Amino acid sequence: MAPIELRIPQPLLERVLAMPRLQKQITAITFDAFLCLASVAISYYLRLGSWIYPADAQALSYLLAVTLALPLFAIFGLYRAIFRHVGAAGIASVVQACAVYGAAYATLFTFIGIETIPRTVGLIQPIIFCALLVGLRALAGYTLGVFHGRPRAGQRRRALIYGAGGAGRQLAAALANSPEMQVVGFVDDDTSFHGHVVNGKPVYPGDRLAALIEQLDIADLLLAIPSASRRRRNEIIEGLLGTSAALHTLPGVTDLARGRVTINDLRELDIEDLLWRDPVPPNGLLLGRNVAGKRVLVTGAGGSIGSELCRQILNLGPSALILVDSSEYNLYAIEAELEQRRRVSGSSVRVTAILASIGDTERMERVLKTWRPETIYHAAAYKHVPLVEHNPGEGVRNNTFGTLTMARAAIDAGVGDFVLISTDKAVRPTNVMGASKRVAELVLQALAAQVRRGSGTKFSMVRFGNVLGSSGSVVPLFRRQIRAGGPVTVTHAEMTRYFMTIPEAAQLVIQAGAMAQGGEVFVLDMGEPVKILELARRMIELSGLTVRDRANPDGDIEIAEVGLRPGEKLYEELLIGDNPEPTIHSRIMKANEAMVPFSRLEEHLDKIQAALDAHDPVRLREELHRLVPEYVPSQAPTTQVPADARIAG
Repeated sequence: MAPIELRIPQPLLERVLAMPRLQKQITAITFDAFLCLASVAISYYLRLGSWIYPADAQALSYLLAVTLALPLFAIFGLYRAIFRHVGAAGIASVVQACAVYGAAYATLFTFIGIETIPRTVGLIQPIIFCALLVGLRALAGYTLGVFHGRPRAGQRRRALIYGAGGAGRQLAAALANSPEMQVVGFVDDDTSFHGHVVNGKPVYPGDRLAALIEQLDIADLLLAIPSASRRRRNEIIEGLLGTSAALHTLPGVTDLARGRVTINDLRELDIEDLLWRDPVPPNGLLLGRNVAGKRVLVTGAGGSIGSELCRQILNLGPSALILVDSSEYNLYAIEAELEQRRRVSGSSVRVTAILASIGDTERMERVLKTWRPETIYHAAAYKHVPLVEHNPGEGVRNNTFGTLTMARAAIDAGVGDFVLISTDKAVRPTNVMGASKRVAELVLQALAAQVRRGSGTKFSMVRFGNVLGSSGSVVPLFRRQIRAGGPVTVTHAEMTRYFMTIPEAAQLVIQAGAMAQGGEVFVLDMGEPVKILELARRMIELSGLTVRDRANPDGDIEIAEVGLRPGEKLYEELLIGDNPEPTIHSRIMKANEAMVPFSRLEEHLDKIQAALDAHDPVRLREELHRLVPEYVPSQAPTTQVPADARIAG
C-alpha cells in the first residue's frame, strides 16, 4: 500500500515559514484558543447528544477554558517551541500542560460543579483538547519539517540496523529525522525479537540478511552490536559481501561507555573488520610492568605507532610521559590530545613534549640526562619504502644511526629498558628501508651482548607487519580511491602482507618489552598473510559497490595493477631463521637470529658512514649488503645529491 501523503499548497507553506516569530506565536495561540472552544462544544455534544448554543452559565465553561489554558501553555513554553522541530520532548510538554489544565478545569466543573453544566464536561473536555493539541502539533511538525528540507522517505537511503538491542534502538531514534537515511527495520540473531516490532520497525532474522537487502532495496547496513565478538562480526561481514549495501559500524562497548548513541557515532568500516583474524588480546600484567609508575619516553611520538603508544601508556599510569618528535605539527597534535585525555580522566601524569631529532647526539644526550626516563620506546623512523629507496642516505641516517645515537644515550643515562619498533621488512630485505632497520636491530643486539652480564640497559626489538590505518598504509589510500570513484591501485595481483591494527601493534611493543632480558627480537603470530588484491575487493564490496572486471564490466570500481614499486617484494616474512621460541604470551614469539659482535659491527658502520659522508648511494647500498648479506640492492633511482654536484648554468 502506498503511503498516505498530505498535499498542502506550496505557497501556503512558504508563507507560514516566512512569517515573523511574533506572528507565528499569535497564530499558534489563535489555533489553540479555537481548539479549546471546539473541545468544549464537542464535550457537550458527547454528553447531551446534540449541539447546543451556550447560554447563561454554560458560556462560563467556554470562557474559563480559554482563560485557564492559554496562560498555562505560555508558562510551559509551548509557544517558544519551533513547530517544524517538534519531537517527543515537545509532545511531552503539551501533555504535561494539558494535565495541569485538566486538573484545574475538572476541579471547577466536576468536583465543585456549576448548575446547568454537566459534571462530565469537566472530564471529557481536557481529554479531547489534549488530543487535538497533540494532533495539531504532530501534523504541523511533519508537514513543515518535510517542506523545510527533510526529504520524503522515498528520497532517503533505506537502511537496516543489525542489532535490536539498546545501541540499535538508540541509533534508530537518532536517525528518525535524518535527511539521509530511512531506517526500515532491524536484523537480530536473537530469536525472541523475530516477528516483533521495535520502535515501530519490524525485526528480521540474521540468516535472511542478503535476501532482505535485495527485497527491501537496502542501501546501508548499520552494525549496532558493540558487544559482539570479532568472529560474529566477520560472519556478518562475509554475508554482506556481494550485496549492494554499504556497511557502517558503531564503536565498541568501551567507546560507547558514555551511554548514548548518536548519528556521529556511525563510522565507516571498522579497521579491525578488515582483518581475517581476531585481534591479539593483551596481557594486563605485561602491559604495566615497564610503564606503571615509571618515567617513559617515546620517540616518533607523533607518528602512527608512536601516538598510539602514547595513548596506551597514558592509560597505564606512568609517573611521566616524555614525547620526542622532529615534526612540530605531529608533536603539537599528540600533546594536545594527551592533555585533553589527561584532563578528562583526572590523571596526574606529567606530559612533556620535546621537539628534537634523534640524529642530534648532543641534544638527545641532554634530553635523556635531564628527564631520566626508565623506559624508552623507539618508534622514530622513516618507513615509506619508495621514499626511502629514493632517499637512501636520509633513511640510513635516521633509521640506523638515529637508533645508535638513542641506544648509546640510553646507556649513558642509565635507562632500564629500550624497545625498538622494527618491521617485517627487515627480514631478507629488498629495499634500503628494510636494510636500515635490520642494521638497527644488529646494533641493539650487539650492544645488548656487551651489557648483558651487567646491570645496564636491556635492549629488545619488536618486529611486526603492516599496520592497518597508519600513515602510508594501503587502507587510507584505498578509501580515498573508492571515494573518488576509482581505480583502486594494487602493485601486483599476488602481493601479500601481514596486517595488524595500530592498538595491537602498540600493545605488542609494550608487552614484548616487558618480557625482555636483553637482545631479543620478538615477533607476533599474525596468522595468515593477506592478499592485497582481496583486501581491495573486500573494501569495495563493503562500501556497497561492485568491482569492475572482465566478469562484471558494468561494475562500479576498477582494480588496476600498476607494478611493483622500487624496493617492494611480493611476500613479507617475520623470521630470518626457522626456530622461534614461545614466550609467556601465546601470540608472541622470540626469534633466534644471528648477531654481529660490536667490534666487527663498528667497522661496517664506519664504512656506511663514509658512504653517507660521500653522498654515494651506490656505495651505500654495497656497504649495507656487506653487513646484511641477505639484502639484495635494487637499482632504484635516487634523489640523493652527490657531494660534488654543481648547479647547472
